[in-house]
Amino acid sequence: MVHSAPPHRDPPAPSTLPEAWHGSRRALTARRLALALPSLATAGAIAWLAASAYPAGDALAWALLATFSLVMGWQAFTAWQYLYGFVAGLLGDRAASALERAAESAVPMPQGEGRTAAIVAIHAEDAVAVFARLRVMARSLAREGTDDIDIFVLSDTRDGAIAAVEEHEYARIQAWASADPDLPRIRYRRRRENVGRKAGNVAEFCASHGHEYAFMIVLDADSLMTGAAMTRLARLMQASPKVGLIQTVSYAAGRDTLFARVQQFAVRLYAPLALRCLETWQGPEGSYWGHNAILRIEAFAAHAGLPVLPGRAPLGGEILCHDIVEGALMVRAGWEVRLLPEFRGTWEEMPTNLIDLLGRERRWCQGNLQHLRVLPWAGLTGASRWHIGVGILSYFVLPLWIAFLGLGAWQAARSGDLGLLAYGLGGTGAAAHALAALTVAVLAAPKLLSLTHVLASRERRASFGGTGRLLVSAALEQAVWVILWPVMTLFTAGAVCATFLGKVVRWETQERDDRQVSWAEAFRLQADAVVVGAMMLLGLAFAGNLWLGLWLAPVALALLTSPAQSVWTSRSDLGRAARARGLFLTADDTAMAPELAELAQIRGVPASPARPAQREPAVWIPAADEV
Repeated sequence: MVHSAPPHRDPPAPSTLPEAWHGSRRALTARRLALALPSLATAGAIAWLAASAYPAGDALAWALLATFSLVMGWQAFTAWQYLYGFVAGLLGDRAASALERAAESAVPMPQGEGRTAAIVAIHAEDAVAVFARLRVMARSLAREGTDDIDIFVLSDTRDGAIAAVEEHEYARIQAWASADPDLPRIRYRRRRENVGRKAGNVAEFCASHGHEYAFMIVLDADSLMTGAAMTRLARLMQASPKVGLIQTVSYAAGRDTLFARVQQFAVRLYAPLALRCLETWQGPEGSYWGHNAILRIEAFAAHAGLPVLPGRAPLGGEILCHDIVEGALMVRAGWEVRLLPEFRGTWEEMPTNLIDLLGRERRWCQGNLQHLRVLPWAGLTGASRWHIGVGILSYFVLPLWIAFLGLGAWQAARSGDLGLLAYGLGGTGAAAHALAALTVAVLAAPKLLSLTHVLASRERRASFGGTGRLLVSAALEQAVWVILWPVMTLFTAGAVCATFLGKVVRWETQERDDRQVSWAEAFRLQADAVVVGAMMLLGLAFAGNLWLGLWLAPVALALLTSPAQSVWTSRSDLGRAARARGLFLTADDTAMAPELAELAQIRGVPASPARPAQREPAVWIPAADEV
């Protein structure tokens, strides 16, 4: 079934937070055009220069020109997002919403009406790890003196043995909490029928407990949020009746494999400008990412119900990536969905090795491609369609990259000229030189602008361990990215094709701990990449073109050695050694929050040498109560 237009309802009461620059529809349109028009112009300029420098004379040349123009058009859009975010960052408060300014203000906000539930939806997770995080968050809330936030664990676990561990850990945390009246109330329930997966789990909570609470902070099993952050979010919602959802940015932290540390560093370094751009152009028509966000229960329950998509899986059936759709439905109903791009005190964890990351990408690929059937829904705003469309395009562009490399190699082998495959770097004439300059600028801009943004601030430089450590780490991250990109692109392009061929992914519980990949597992799961890499090397040798071989050899070798990449980067000892040498540091190492330090000590993980963890002893009281 397809959602129809929402029923009429009275609009929300005016917000008590003053809105100026962000509140004008005309200003919102201008901000969006300021991103869209330069992106389109740059993409058009690249296509025109490519056609001028390398005129297409046959079907192969036309296909190469088309794929080159499409992938570079996407890169142009990416580059402009970073430049846009860079400029918006320079504007400071002038480019920030009233809600964001209130969130960042040091002035305490008075407690308003409405209680908040912090809910953690789990399914067959490591219960010990989940309740360890809850304990940290409960103590953080107690330090804030917050008395209007309760914690819920919403279990969808079907395995009896895992459920028994959950109940045991709940009994332990209840006994622990009973000794301190300042701690928030912690509740647990397990559904008998897990209809609708996580979306159904949250919907059932809204139906059964929504009358008790005005807001809910949605957390994943690997989420961590400070009491100060939760309290501030609750106060912001209480003061903003027009806002239905506030999404925070949860940075990855807390894992020690080399792969995880590189990824944690890269996200901290490169995400802020893109996020600043996103918040600036989307305004009140933002997106929901499924966790580390606060929602108005009334609005969510009334408008974010999900249908079952028509047709069979993988493109039909239950909506897998449901969060972005739920956010779009709330915007469609007239509620504001906001992003706080610099809000502190909120974290998550990420896959700790390449194998697990590729598995998550496979699931996300099917989930995003399902949204092809969501895009035509009536009443969605243009911004919501764009959020959904960008998710789809981000997967479609990867098969285009594979096609571009294949067609470019074929053309180069036939003509003896690298041509568009080398972005015009080897060409002659003004058009080729301009194409090379523009293409290289587009490809380099995101990382160069991000580095410039960090280097321009002493505080930001210090958060990465200082200028020298930052630059060395960025150079090493780029080298790692050159090696990992071919593997990730080939795999995800294959996932897109597999989805359209009808292969259905199993949506299983993620592996969240530091996990070293074995050689046997790596070769078993990445044999296709090894085969493709070997075939590329044979093809390059057969072509006999030295420059073509040198240009594509890094791609072929990266694919050929992909099992070794998975094994070596999954080692925790290498990650800890890198941290000890000041590499891939982030603010979560150089200025570790007490909550992260406490969680690390509970796990028995050494705290960052940049700032030792300080906390009171962790004492667990044996189980005393039944669930």
